[in-house]
Amino acid sequence: MGRGAEYLTFVTGLLTRRLLELEEKIGTVQKDIEDMHEYYWQNYTEMDQYGYENFDNQQALLAQVNAKEENQKMKRRLKRMLDAPFFGSVDFVYDGEEEPEIFYIGIGSFAKRTGGTPLVYDWRAPVSSLFYDYDKGEASYEAPGGTMEGEIVSKWQYKVRGGKLIYEFESDTKIDDDILKQELGANSDIQLKNIVRTIQKEQNAIIRNTKDRILIIQGAAGSGKTSIALHRIAYLLYHDREHLKSSNVLVLSPNGVFSDYISHVLPELGEEHIQEMSFDLFAYRNLQDVASDCEDRYHFIEHQIRGGSSRYAQWKQSSEYVRAVEGFLIELEDRLVEFSDVEYRGVCMQTPRLMRLFYEKFSEVPLLSRMDAVMECFVDEVETLKNKTLCEDELEQIRERFQKMYVTREIYQIYNWLLEDCGLPQLSYVPREQRILEYEDVYPILYLKQRLLGGEGRRNIRHLVIDEMQDYSYLQYVILEKMFSCNMTILGDRAQTVDGSAQDVQTFLPGIFGRDVRRIELNKSYRNTAQISAYAAEVSGITGIEYMNRQGKEVERRDFSSVSDAVEEILHSVRLGDDGFETAAVLTMTEEEAKQCFSLLEKRFAQVSYIDRDSSAFCRGITVTTYYQAKGLEFDQVFVLGGDRENPFYKQFQYISATRALHELFICSVL
Repeated sequence: MGRGAEYLTFVTGLLTRRLLELEEKIGTVQKDIEDMHEYYWQNYTEMDQYGYENFDNQQALLAQVNAKEENQKMKRRLKRMLDAPFFGSVDFVYDGEEEPEIFYIGIGSFAKRTGGTPLVYDWRAPVSSLFYDYDKGEASYEAPGGTMEGEIVSKWQYKVRGGKLIYEFESDTKIDDDILKQELGANSDIQLKNIVRTIQKEQNAIIRNTKDRILIIQGAAGSGKTSIALHRIAYLLYHDREHLKSSNVLVLSPNGVFSDYISHVLPELGEEHIQEMSFDLFAYRNLQDVASDCEDRYHFIEHQIRGGSSRYAQWKQSSEYVRAVEGFLIELEDRLVEFSDVEYRGVCMQTPRLMRLFYEKFSEVPLLSRMDAVMECFVDEVETLKNKTLCEDELEQIRERFQKMYVTREIYQIYNWLLEDCGLPQLSYVPREQRILEYEDVYPILYLKQRLLGGEGRRNIRHLVIDEMQDYSYLQYVILEKMFSCNMTILGDRAQTVDGSAQDVQTFLPGIFGRDVRRIELNKSYRNTAQISAYAAEVSGITGIEYMNRQGKEVERRDFSSVSDAVEEILHSVRLGDDGFETAAVLTMTEEEAKQCFSLLEKRFAQVSYIDRDSSAFCRGITVTTYYQAKGLEFDQVFVLGGDRENPFYKQFQYISATRALHELFICSVL
């Protein structure tokens, strides 16, 4: 029996025993909770009139409920560890010592007793960096007490599944290439894999980065950007539990399917779920008082592909638009308000004083919130002179008088004034319930609203993750900077801009976020085979990317006279099931092509699903969707279907689609 197998038997035995103890403890706590409930209902009528006994009982019950939740959480973590307690080990001789200490590294920490020396160290623990950052030889790690130096005399890697050792070997390198290729060569899944067993040195540096407030990761397709960002969040949660909780983290995801695809990663790493949503959904929720509905980015992409977007769309997302709004707000101060004296119960605030307060004292308050600040001064005077506190009805009467001085408070109308001043076509004047905002106007209106009303921002969010950074406009980043004053991890790939031409947001992000920005490039791709990587490079013309030399099947390219013929070939070539792959995708350029393909496939193949803007789950089998909906996802087989070669978006369609494929890629052109 090898060292790994022997240690596995030892650790799993202790884990099993600890789980049995936890089961017993959970049962005891549950019985206590039930007894407390029973006692309360039998005795609550006789409890003291001041409620002290009732309060004590409630506090005791809350403590037991919390204890049960903590025990349940520990049980889930230990069950995950029982499946695979560790994946690596390091034999490390400290300077001045002769015998090595052996550190086993796993998904979480485990000791015989709370506070004891770990038998397995969490992959995020300081000592675990030895495994990721060093080969054999001199090494060091940063411990709470300072830098610990010494020598790595041996490193081992293990694969454990279902509590059984699949393999173990001594490794001279950090993560052996053969093992990495084996992991990457496995079939795709409907969920993003955690990468703790194969974290590379450059990835580990990003994950353990706690110094930079805003970290921008520019990574090639397949470089593991999203995985790195999620592992970084897990690391930060582990190291700053006092100030950072999962509820303080928000991920801005491209769509609901991507949210589902990544949702399990943090729980697998021992953390709670974090909040995820698209920025478009966030914008819609904040504009419900302006319009009944809003187009999203996917509507806009379809308009662009068909050449139907307005020639003003790009300007409305630019720094020029931001400057136009700032100039417009200066002029709006005079245009928006018609001052008049305000009198209540014999107390009067005359127009000259109103104007001084509005234009001077409260000049920093946003325009549509400024009159509230002036009103508070007036209310203070009334309450002081009358020696009484005004009730809510009285305050509402006063508020109405101050609000009537605004010519309008409707954001939609003020936005039209702005468009008129800029010489742009105005939006149709229709009732709010009939308004559907085109995408090109969603964020310009949101920014104008933000500047007119202000707001507290999202103070509960202490870390923001922005994925697919290349698809956000200058204006959207300005809005995010005003809404979130927290640390950020911003990631994406300029080569995967959905639009017809690549956008490098790194050129303007430092100007928005300031000098706190740290930029890191990841130029090694791990996803595709050598053959698929070569095709993607040919299509895009991108150079300077390093690829894993994982060999696979040649890319197949075929021309068809119709979509029906192409679908026949796809059905013939798809390999799913026990002897094949888990996932396949048919990716099209437009939504119309995707719907046509799906209608043909669903009649012939049982396990086929369609992803659109309303989808929220990633399924096994064949997935049919557009290339822009597939961003961030990966599939074993990819069939790239159709597309107009003359369209400016065609190159991006081909490149993004090709880089979704793990093992096999088919290009199906329809002539």
